[in-house]
Amino acid sequence: MKLFNSLAILIVLSIVSGTSYSQQKMSVFISNHTFSSKSSEVGTLHTNSAEKVAFKVRGKNAKIFVMQDNKLLIVAKYIKPDVKWYDLEIQAKAGSSKVSQSFRIVNDQFNTNKVIAHRGAWKNTGTAENSIGALQHAIRMGCQGSEFDVHMSADSVLVINHDPTIQGLTIATSPASELKNLKLSSGENMPTLEAFLKAGLTQNNTKLILEIKPAANNLRALQLAQRVVEMVKNLKAQAWIDYISFDYAICREVQRLDPYARVAYLNGDKSPSILAADKIWGIDYHFSVLQKNEPWIAEAEQKGLTINAWTVNEEAMMKWFLDRRIDFITTNEPELLFKLVKK
Repeated sequence: MKLFNSLAILIVLSIVSGTSYSQQKMSVFISNHTFSSKSSEVGTLHTNSAEKVAFKVRGKNAKIFVMQDNKLLIVAKYIKPDVKWYDLEIQAKAGSSKVSQSFRIVNDQFNTNKVIAHRGAWKNTGTAENSIGALQHAIRMGCQGSEFDVHMSADSVLVINHDPTIQGLTIATSPASELKNLKLSSGENMPTLEAFLKAGLTQNNTKLILEIKPAANNLRALQLAQRVVEMVKNLKAQAWIDYISFDYAICREVQRLDPYARVAYLNGDKSPSILAADKIWGIDYHFSVLQKNEPWIAEAEQKGLTINAWTVNEEAMMKWFLDRRIDFITTNEPELLFKLVKK
């Protein structure tokens, strides 16, 4: 049923975006990109092809995995605590079409302490927000996730910054060559998404919470989403990435491009039931929205959605959400939140 729903989403959103389902290049999707000692099953494979598909595991790590009824399984003896991940290639053949895609299957040692560092761990560490240094501090602290914001330059390069402007420059109308030379308050250069992700993909303890910022118009917003998902795919970063956005069209476009992507909505104007009907992964709302609509917490849980509150910096507010056992809390004060979750 989940596979059917994912394919249905893919078809509908393809029509909305103006691309017919049959015109799309065949792509391979895995429902999960991690392994653990809890189960030999990694995930289910499928493509966006309407034809019957045959899958084959290839590459130097092919012996580590087996296929069984379109399910990818890991051989038990290769589940080792000191192995961070395995790379493999999946070949899919449907009729006359054949494609091979590379994936990174990551040992699920990701933290589960609820602490999401807002724009990284910067406030109390002496580094700049949305910097690689702030990400590295969040990783060293052991945060469950580190959040960051993505914009697109005039020449379609993806860069990290919260606001649409930086040091007097509008990101969307400035070339990347100019943006990349800007110095943050910590002395670091403004990071590109590629450099930022590569810095985060060296470990398997902290998730990367990628916010795709709204754009000046719908077309540019969709192009931004497409470039982000393409980069995540090319870097084999799916296991690390949770997507978030205030723009619902961006959320839906990410789903179209990767039906198994973890996508949460930020804007706070839709009930959990609406998001669940659209197969959105989670609600990610300002703390005031969740306090005003407290029944949404139980509703989201009942619908199987993850729940995050932002940006929670006061101890009393942190305790309020911890008492309600939400999944994540985004904060500028990860050190304070750690003290509370460890009690």
